[in-house]
Amino acid sequence: MAKALPKITLSPSRDIPFDKLVLSQSNVRRVKNGVTINDLADDIERRGLLQGLNVRPQLDEAGAETGLFEIPAGGRRYRALEVLVKRKRFARTALVPCVVKAANDPVLAEEDSLAENSEREPLHPLDEFRGMQRLAERGEAEEAIAAHFRVTPAVVRQRLKLASVSPTLHEVYAEGGMTLDQLMAFTVSDDHARQEQVWEILAHSHNKSPSFIRARLTEATVPATDPRARFVGIDTYVQAGGCVLRDLFEEDRGGWLQDAALLDKLAADKLKAEAETIAAEGWKWVEVAIELPYGFDFELRTIEPSHTPPTEEAQAEIAKLQAEADALEDEWSNADEIPDEVDARITAIDEAIAELNEGVWTYDPAEMAFAGAFVTIGHDGKVAVERGWVRAEDEPTAEPDAQAGVEGAPPENDPAFVGPRLPEGGVQRAVITIGGAAEPASAEEEEDVIKPLSDRLISELTAERTLALQDAFAQNPSVAFAAVLHSFVLAMFYWGRTESCLTVSISRVTFPFQGAGLKNSGPAKAIEARHAAWKARLPESDAELWDALQQLDGAEQAALFAHCSAYAVNAVYEVAPKYDNGRVSAHRVARRIEHSHVLARAVGLDLVGAGWRPTAENYFGKVTKARILEAVAEGKGDQTAALIDHLKKPDMAREAERLMADADWLPEPLRTPALDAPGAEPGTSQAGDEDTALPAFLDDEDPTGGHDPEGAADEAAYAIAAE
Repeated sequence: MAKALPKITLSPSRDIPFDKLVLSQSNVRRVKNGVTINDLADDIERRGLLQGLNVRPQLDEAGAETGLFEIPAGGRRYRALEVLVKRKRFARTALVPCVVKAANDPVLAEEDSLAENSEREPLHPLDEFRGMQRLAERGEAEEAIAAHFRVTPAVVRQRLKLASVSPTLHEVYAEGGMTLDQLMAFTVSDDHARQEQVWEILAHSHNKSPSFIRARLTEATVPATDPRARFVGIDTYVQAGGCVLRDLFEEDRGGWLQDAALLDKLAADKLKAEAETIAAEGWKWVEVAIELPYGFDFELRTIEPSHTPPTEEAQAEIAKLQAEADALEDEWSNADEIPDEVDARITAIDEAIAELNEGVWTYDPAEMAFAGAFVTIGHDGKVAVERGWVRAEDEPTAEPDAQAGVEGAPPENDPAFVGPRLPEGGVQRAVITIGGAAEPASAEEEEDVIKPLSDRLISELTAERTLALQDAFAQNPSVAFAAVLHSFVLAMFYWGRTESCLTVSISRVTFPFQGAGLKNSGPAKAIEARHAAWKARLPESDAELWDALQQLDGAEQAALFAHCSAYAVNAVYEVAPKYDNGRVSAHRVARRIEHSHVLARAVGLDLVGAGWRPTAENYFGKVTKARILEAVAEGKGDQTAALIDHLKKPDMAREAERLMADADWLPEPLRTPALDAPGAEPGTSQAGDEDTALPAFLDDEDPTGGHDPEGAADEAAYAIAAE
């Protein structure tokens, strides 16, 4: 039978006067590291001594005890007590709790010292977070907790935020399944259900970075850098009951605003107030929009303001402001850092000087009476006003001329007019009305006045002139091209003007259904820049346009012709009504789309090169889950699609956007099909007009109207979970 091991006996503890304790040379700690002695003294003064000293009796040369005790383990606590004695906060003879080991203990004193410092286990970060949370729950202020543990209040707020993450994720972190950086990323949201959903997404995602976590948790919010947020102001939004999410661990540029609907309402209300001020200027109409869509200025023309240079008073104010700015810059030129208030003042001065240098731009009140303005939010978060726009229906009618008394009278001294004129020195007879009808002229009076030519005769004569002009026109291709170009430029740059004898017409294609951000897309900006460049070269008056076009060389005329013609390109799908309305039919739409492919091949259309990428906003969020998986499988392979097939619709759409970012994939409506097989007639069908086969993406009848019932249920479930 094995002999049982003897039970261990712990060293006795006793209270020893402080003045009987001395430091031991056996203490292995030699390098200062961590909390300073003074900080430890402060801690003992507040809480008392939480851990006693480890001591051994001191022996003299003969091996007898001297009455003093050496401290191999606990030297820093001893020095902290020594500081308290010097501060007169601790008596030299006060008792100190100690564990006393025999002087001849078989375990060396150096081993005790090393073991005490190396065998201790530091507190797990999660325990630290929860510990501070318990202190806060018991009423301790953040500043007080920070002072107790010698950290800043910001650090305490970080720890409390980490403690507020979902307990489920805490357990994952405690078991080592999550890094501290990932846990910190989850603090941007207080929604535990959403935190757990995102963690589930990460389990099937290659991207597990903290930035990806933050992006998923804040995707339904509005960044504080958004123009709407900058326009309304964070303080105003918060005062109205809005909540702002902040990231306490990374630079978040102001955080994220949770309530987008509230933000839009506040922005609209503020814009309406601005619109009242603009309306007081005398405009016929003022339209308010948080964001002006692409094409808002189609079929509108502008009226030009007149400029007044800066006055003498403005020049004096500019000089005064410039002197102030120079003085501030000289004062702070050698400083390492300029105070925020000084920097703000210099910026305000620069803006004021720029505004004064602009002078004053004023509009003619008579033109303002039939023109209007748009009030919106600029990219810088400030109110932006687009003044001086005239709608076609508001265009003023021509003023009566000198011969207005004669029905059908021409403008005076107009050599281009074809029709009757008053004789030199002639006087128009006054029209006398009787009972609402004009008094008939006598036969004698009729002989004294040259009557206007009849409408029929004028039509017959001008028909002959038109036919002759058409014949001459056909024999001069350069003039014909210039005339068509003139008509196009009138339509595109001088909206509402139709001073052209050509019946050729061109109109801009509008987009009643357009995704968010179309106005800021690459093609839209390129077209806008090209239009602005041509507009700067063309005369302000349409009467001078013909002569100006003749000054352009052939290449310039061709480039301008292409620019104007481009506005008429229409490759937009339209839903054909059940009964043919004479304008849109399935056959016409199909032929239109087919011809757009011809143009696309001719110009080498490259939508991927133009910057189009499938996103949750422009595609994945608007199709069924099956189509999302089909797209990912086509662009990245079946294995990649399998990674997201378990997700709910909103999360699947967002993950698909990330996975397909570099796939160069296009949905079918954006693709240009290859040429038909040799011998086939492009764009034709053997079936009747109304039976013409549509492309696959046009022929896909979805009884749900393009919405996925399952996806809708998923979205509803997610909305409930988010609450």
